[in-house]
Amino acid sequence: MAASYVFNDILLDGVRSGVIPARTKKAREWYRDKAKSTRVTQGKLLSDAERMRSRVLPGTMMMFVYDAKTKKKLPYYDRFPLTIIVDTAPGGFVGLNLHYLPLAQRAKLMDALYSVATNKKYDDKTRLALNYQTLKGAAKFAAFRPCFKRYLSSQLQSKFLYVNPSEWDIALFLPVENFKKASKSQVWKDSMSMF
Repeated sequence: MAASYVFNDILLDGVRSGVIPARTKKAREWYRDKAKSTRVTQGKLLSDAERMRSRVLPGTMMMFVYDAKTKKKLPYYDRFPLTIIVDTAPGGFVGLNLHYLPLAQRAKLMDALYSVATNKKYDDKTRLALNYQTLKGAAKFAAFRPCFKRYLSSQLQSKFLYVNPSEWDIALFLPVENFKKASKSQVWKDSMSMF
């Protein structure tokens, strides 16, 4: 099952149930709950050639395989980040890897991030208008701190899997985080202590 099928199946279930993605808090919760129980692997997601991109685009959500350059020094790292791209940076980019937050905090941060969406259509033109100063300056984004990561292009081990804005709530809760050197519960505990 490629990424299109994973996302399309959940979206179709939602439409059949009368739930339009991202429009209301109830809709966001419906899609998030559905995603939590979905069985999918990163390999299946990355097999969707139509969604694969060679470059990052600020304000979008993407998944990719990553091999941290300083992994020997890091207490842990995520091999399959779910990242909202904030900006390009020398040699790579910076973004918010939402996997670093427990599900409830992930949802709260995403709900706050919807306030900076460039439009409410949640189509392929929708972006999140973010930069470090915006994140740092607003209390509603406080949970961004443990998620803010720098990624080096040289350490990428796949292309980028583009997540359409109408699917953000699904991707948010898909159980595909791949932490190395620590359990997700330890990572989440450490993250919670940062804000």
